[in-house]
Amino acid sequence: MNIVCVESLGIQKARFETLRAHYAAQGHTFNYYLDRREDEATLVERMREADVVVVSNIKLPAAVLAQCPNLKYLSVAFTGLDHIDLAYCREHGIEVQNAAGYSTTAVSELAVGMMLDLLRNIVTLHELTRQGGGRGQFLGRELRGKTVGIVGTGAIGLATARLLAAFGAKVIAWSRTERPEAKALGITYIPLDDLLRRSDIVSLHVPLCDDTRGLIGERELALMQPTALLVNTARGPVCDIAAVAKALTEGRIAGAAFDVFEQEPPLPLDHLLLSSGRCLVTPHVAFATEESFAARADIVFGHVDQWLARTAAKA
Repeated sequence: MNIVCVESLGIQKARFETLRAHYAAQGHTFNYYLDRREDEATLVERMREADVVVVSNIKLPAAVLAQCPNLKYLSVAFTGLDHIDLAYCREHGIEVQNAAGYSTTAVSELAVGMMLDLLRNIVTLHELTRQGGGRGQFLGRELRGKTVGIVGTGAIGLATARLLAAFGAKVIAWSRTERPEAKALGITYIPLDDLLRRSDIVSLHVPLCDDTRGLIGERELALMQPTALLVNTARGPVCDIAAVAKALTEGRIAGAAFDVFEQEPPLPLDHLLLSSGRCLVTPHVAFATEESFAARADIVFGHVDQWLARTAAKA
């Protein structure tokens, strides 16, 4: 089999060379690239002869996949799969496997960190202090005692809930699937509209699919309290970005934090969330820690090994 990793994945060259030797000992070829290129022409050039491809969140549309006639397996170094043309893969028998779980801790920690910043204005006060300012009449708010609505109780949503419980927050939840693990933590499931009305902070943790695209729009934002905060570390299109920007500008919610957008950063300087008042933004980094990247490499190449073993067993 010809195995290709089309980007660095944060892996050092020495580890890639160890992987090359590992696969060569099994009679496979392994090629890797230490840069990240997202243009279709480069992707096709790198993937054209591959049986197995390892990729993270680079978009792989049908136009690229159709030019890779040998492709049989995609090991995706990412949790979501909305950047892959899954319909094409199903139609052409290409197996796709994600790296669920590698960034659970990383994403949940950033979500809570964003909540703390919104409540205590850490970034704003940092800049004020560096400019010679003092506290003045500033008062922050505490996370303890706040009602936090978790939207989506998958692994990341539950990890966030556990952290919030340690801070003394009250957690309520809405999810398309109610999980016994959440109920065991004392989390109460309620309808989404009720969650939006009752929450001091709403934290989004749903995957992007037809059911969740635009889940938080103008109607939903209107249900939130004017003192409420919105945190999105899930997927950008889960929210109507224009509606969020309008709600912030008009003061109908007190603040928001976004790590994800309708496009991958860098964002255009005229992006609505950059000029809509109190909105903390980070360039899609919730998943990106040294620890998560190390775990991700173990998962994705472990998946490749398992697929190769299954394929050999069928031969």
